[in-house]
Amino acid sequence: MRTSRIRLVAAAGAVLATLALTACEDGTGTQDEGASQPAGAAESVETTPSGGSQGDKGQSTGGGTAGQDAAGDKSGNKTGDKGTSAGTGGNSGGSENSRVICNGTNTTVDARPVSRPVNHMLITVKNSGSGTCDLPYYPVLRFDEMQWVPQPVEASKPQAVVTLAPGETAYAGVLLSAADGSGDGGTTAHKLTVAFQGTTPNSDGGPSAIPALPADGVYYDSSMAVTYWQQSMDDALTY
Repeated sequence: MRTSRIRLVAAAGAVLATLALTACEDGTGTQDEGASQPAGAAESVETTPSGGSQGDKGQSTGGGTAGQDAAGDKSGNKTGDKGTSAGTGGNSGGSENSRVICNGTNTTVDARPVSRPVNHMLITVKNSGSGTCDLPYYPVLRFDEMQWVPQPVEASKPQAVVTLAPGETAYAGVLLSAADGSGDGGTTAHKLTVAFQGTTPNSDGGPSAIPALPADGVYYDSSMAVTYWQQSMDDALTY
């Protein structure tokens, strides 16, 4: 009888073990898996900081955009400052460019030999324009088709550029030939071109003038020289 009980208990244990094994295999063990959810929940909690990190990155990106906008503003401000500076420079340049040079378009020019001093000619320039003009340096003369330029009389250089208001006149004296006959290549010219210089030496001051010469022409030789523009006739004929 005792043996039968032992066998019955053993058989019952085997049956219980078999039932437990069957329950695990047929999915009834999902309760146990459900009990492990806290571990899954922990993973979910860990994901949240990760998402928060992504959000921080998004904010950081947004901050970067704001920085770029600020940089854009700085760039715009700098551009604007440069534009203002350029505008000032433009006004300054316009002021310099507004200076008018006396030339063949705003003056009338006369050229005629004088009796004293001998072998001299006087060039007279009158401002026929409506504004003030400057006469820098000295006239550049060319008789007929000559291939050389008469040299200036350096002693005649004025302290300041001659300036003509409308209606005013200025003068330049020309030594045509050496009184002692020491000059070379003497010839008689029938045409004279008077060129004007700009604000730098030997620069172009604008259209030339072609004043009429006496019918019998003007004699000159290699000693010809010209004074700087003068405010008075006497100063022009001193040299």
